[in-house]
Amino acid sequence: MKYGGMPWGMWVLFGNSFQEKLVNVLNYHRNEAAGIAAEAKKEYRKIIKELPVFEKGDRFKMNIISCAMLSAFILHLKEKPTVKQMTEYYESAMMIPAMKWFCRKMGKMKFTKKDIQGMKKTAALNAADRNPYSWNMNFLPYPDDSGYEARFYKCGICTLMKELGLQEYTPAMCHLDYSMSEAGGVTDFIRDYTLASGGPYCDCGYKKKSI
Repeated sequence: MKYGGMPWGMWVLFGNSFQEKLVNVLNYHRNEAAGIAAEAKKEYRKIIKELPVFEKGDRFKMNIISCAMLSAFILHLKEKPTVKQMTEYYESAMMIPAMKWFCRKMGKMKFTKKDIQGMKKTAALNAADRNPYSWNMNFLPYPDDSGYEARFYKCGICTLMKELGLQEYTPAMCHLDYSMSEAGGVTDFIRDYTLASGGPYCDCGYKKKSI
């Protein structure tokens, strides 16, 4: 299976949450939510099928799969949502206990030698040069050793959302970076620009929390 079964695993992990939040956040009736989820699952498979296989070492497969899932649901909503609604919906659908556990686990590794090496390796890969659904970034350590910034110049989510006619909802996905950083418990997330809002790049700054 493409991406080693990750799309299937993501749906198993988050599918029920995405359906439930249609009721709790967007105020759909449960029967309507079930119907939307059924159509979204078909759409999700279609989107994944048309995406290229990511090369070995590309750490952003989960990002594009998450984008495919959110896009599949948006495309089958009965009413056009606002960006604010989608931001709340996506955050609440994604930040389930398993995701919070994952964020805490990743937080324990933040700023370790392995983490720094991984960031440098990702920056050197420049995967978006060959795959428009991936990302290109620079790794910029803060000079005072208080953390680092990942600065993105190409974004697979921007590419896919634009192709699907959903680019206005890209900021809803960008906002999750704040929630994941907070759940990790060790960083303050800092951002000035996003490509989605027309910025020159998308900066993801991770500053060590003061003890």
